[in-house]
Amino acid sequence: MNVTELARILKVNPQELRDLLPQLGFHIGQKAIKIDNREAQKIISQWPNLIRNLQRQKEAESKEEMIEEEKAEGKKIVSVPNFIIVRDFAALAGLPINKVLAELMKNGIFTSMNEKIDFDTAAIIGENLGLEIKFEEKKEGEEDGRENKLGEILGREEKGKLQNRAPVVVVMGHVDHGKTKLLDAIRTTDVAAGEAGGITQHIGAYQVVRKNRAITFIDTPGHEAFTAMRSRGARVADIAILVVAADDGVKPQTIEAFRIIEAARVPFVVAINKVDKAEADNNKTKQELATQLKVQPEDWGGKTICAPVSAKTGQGVEDLLDMILLVAEMEAENIKANPDAAAAGTVVESHVDKGAGPVATILIQNGTLRVGDNLCFNNNAYGKVRALKNYKGESITEAGPSTPARVLGLKISPAVGDILEVGEGERIKNIHSLESKVRRGKTNVIQQADNGDDKVRKVNLVIKSDVLGSAEAIEESLAKISGENIKVKIISKGLGNITEGDVKKAEDSGAQIIGFNVKIPPTIENLIREKEIKVNVFKIIYDLLDYVKEEMEKLVEPEIKRVDLGRLKVLAVFRTDPGNQIVGGKVMFGRIEAGSLVEVMQGNEVIGKGKVVRLQLNKKNIDSAQEGEECGLQYEGKPIIKEGDILQFYKTEEVKEKI
Repeated sequence: MNVTELARILKVNPQELRDLLPQLGFHIGQKAIKIDNREAQKIISQWPNLIRNLQRQKEAESKEEMIEEEKAEGKKIVSVPNFIIVRDFAALAGLPINKVLAELMKNGIFTSMNEKIDFDTAAIIGENLGLEIKFEEKKEGEEDGRENKLGEILGREEKGKLQNRAPVVVVMGHVDHGKTKLLDAIRTTDVAAGEAGGITQHIGAYQVVRKNRAITFIDTPGHEAFTAMRSRGARVADIAILVVAADDGVKPQTIEAFRIIEAARVPFVVAINKVDKAEADNNKTKQELATQLKVQPEDWGGKTICAPVSAKTGQGVEDLLDMILLVAEMEAENIKANPDAAAAGTVVESHVDKGAGPVATILIQNGTLRVGDNLCFNNNAYGKVRALKNYKGESITEAGPSTPARVLGLKISPAVGDILEVGEGERIKNIHSLESKVRRGKTNVIQQADNGDDKVRKVNLVIKSDVLGSAEAIEESLAKISGENIKVKIISKGLGNITEGDVKKAEDSGAQIIGFNVKIPPTIENLIREKEIKVNVFKIIYDLLDYVKEEMEKLVEPEIKRVDLGRLKVLAVFRTDPGNQIVGGKVMFGRIEAGSLVEVMQGNEVIGKGKVVRLQLNKKNIDSAQEGEECGLQYEGKPIIKEGDILQFYKTEEVKEKI
């Protein structure tokens, strides 16, 4: 094919094409006149992707140059992950919190210092504040400073005042491997029956007593969307139980859970569950643990305890508890606290209750929390403890180390993973009143900044969920499925049932409302019908994510892809009419199909294009002809075919990108 013909097809200047091809990996000289036809077809079919990749490469090089220039100019570079709390961003940037909040307000983002902003928002306000914002991918299981803070609190205690406390155990593993059922067998309560689809949707904390010793259990959700919540569960735990089903073996989330346990450096016990099933194979499961996770079972000469259990029948559950107590004895030096100190603990769940307001489940890790204590986070007052409840819902007056307690009386819902301490804290009136108003109104709004790129298609969402942990998991999961050309834009997010304000926001922004474990009041249903707003409520998080992916795929424009079929050499021209010809020939390679598109080639040049409307073999209509066969065909197009010409057959397909 002539270079000029190829340039015309690609709609570029011939010289520009000669300059671009070497950069794209094609060894074409500056003086080239012709290109091998196969290579030309390859260039045509791959051209959009080749150009896109070249542009990305140039943009990356340009960004690197800018970073180097800014380094030389002394411009501060701040690394920010997908989402960051405003106060953490201010600390990284070395700026006063009020200055960051003011800049957010200038951009129409009304939030508090304890809320999260996404990377795009941070990049926009960072530029205005004279900062260079770089994306930092946070590694799974990576510490975020919260553990260090708790370590400081415990480090201040005198060794003589430290006493043994109950071990905190986290239960992790693949979805549907029986984690919650195992806890049911331990605490003789039926939690799994109340969970949608049998999958735990929230973190729960419970206590049991074995041989007069208390053990605290944290039940973490099993689906991959809760990776962040599982990570937090591992960080507050002293011991982990990795649940693996004997009939299913090691699965992707088993590996993921093990990596989190490993990164947190937590001692663990493997519970091989469902051993009562006929298809259970303990040895195969142990072999998979050894090969895939490098975990050597104790009875195979390794160091890892593998306890066979059946959550359904209760078989082996008592032995598993004894193993946990044994590990706790070995780790006794690290499982200590001062019960007489001011309380400090980690938030494992947080939500807004219709009647009680903000409610948080806190795992006390040092000291004793009492009714009437003031709680604060980072020296900011969060409210007074008006009531304490244990995991059974019973009112208690105090909660000591390793005790999970539900706290009522807070003015603000803390974030899951926050470490709350007893103390007066500083009362910041403006921010405090704003947060109280936002949270009590159940419309915890974070308006995301628009990057102004009209080419990026967006699925606009108003999200309402029941608890903060779920909201956070949904937000992080949606960030993962957003791509370069199509993104999820969260117009607002909040806790509680869907309100008139949510409908108004959806109407103003052209968004749809997504609810998770929330309800639609009858009056709001009428308003939704009247305004014709699309609303969907889900009980299982991966159903929600699958729905959003489907909505995103609807916005993706299909890519037209060429598929080459085969070639035919024209041996005879039987009839030529205006607009069509009847010719005969032999299939050189591949296959040819009736209805396919055709390129007419004389020498190495494409001189015309058309379509095959009919294909015949021995005067019978056929759908296709294979390599080596001779056939006749009716060609529709400009009648230019001559004996000896080559016909290139191809078809086009629409390929839609999967999210």
